[in-house]
Amino acid sequence: MRSEDYKFLYELEDRFWWFVGMRDVAAALLDPFCSPASEIRTVLDAGCGTGGNLSWLRRYAVAENIVGIDLSQHALDFCRAGQFRFLARASVTGLPFDSCQFDLVTSFEVLTQLPRVEDVERALSEIYRVMRPGGVAFIRVPAYQWMHSEHDEELATMRRYYLASLLDLTTQAGFHTLRATYANTTLLPVAAIRRLVLKRLGLARRGADVQPLSPRLQWLNRILAAVLRSEARWLKKPGATLRLGLSAICIVAKPHDH
Repeated sequence: MRSEDYKFLYELEDRFWWFVGMRDVAAALLDPFCSPASEIRTVLDAGCGTGGNLSWLRRYAVAENIVGIDLSQHALDFCRAGQFRFLARASVTGLPFDSCQFDLVTSFEVLTQLPRVEDVERALSEIYRVMRPGGVAFIRVPAYQWMHSEHDEELATMRRYYLASLLDLTTQAGFHTLRATYANTTLLPVAAIRRLVLKRLGLARRGADVQPLSPRLQWLNRILAAVLRSEARWLKKPGATLRLGLSAICIVAKPHDH
């Protein structure tokens, strides 16, 4: 990603519809497995970007027990500007932590940026290693390789996933699955037309979709966030899933006997 992309992320994470709505989706899925605001839970955001999810993770732990790592110095500089202190510059394929250290590990659109399948396998192995037995990992990646477009190239997305292929990788790493679903379902056809047709014909703004809305389209922000919140309400129901969507999400656990 370019330095200006990190600036966009930092400026948009608190209010842009996708970030706001997808945090609601994440909470709907993760809350049943993580009681809110535990004073003893330790959390790692493996690929923390500019820090928006570090703030959100205070839902599950106190600030001094939340750690972020990222390979980009640009991203970490924005985290520090946001007063986050527990940070390290590192790759998810080589986490600089002792084994069995974290109760919750999150990975938001990180595995998708690794260039080789072996790197993804190594990253999942590292996440498994640093988790305590019984710990939980939340993993989210963009869905469907056929959706790969200029949007992904701008954000350095190497591959997109079917949910089944993501679960195969986590199972091979030793995890067992607690919950798995697609998300951002309603907007899938809109995104497909925009990215695969309109952009290629020059009828939509080029580049990544995560950009500030123009002043005349600001009204869309509230509507699009509401679409994702409606999905979050559905996913709060025990066992509810969405069978397709722009994101593939799984919540997995490290067995207690490991």
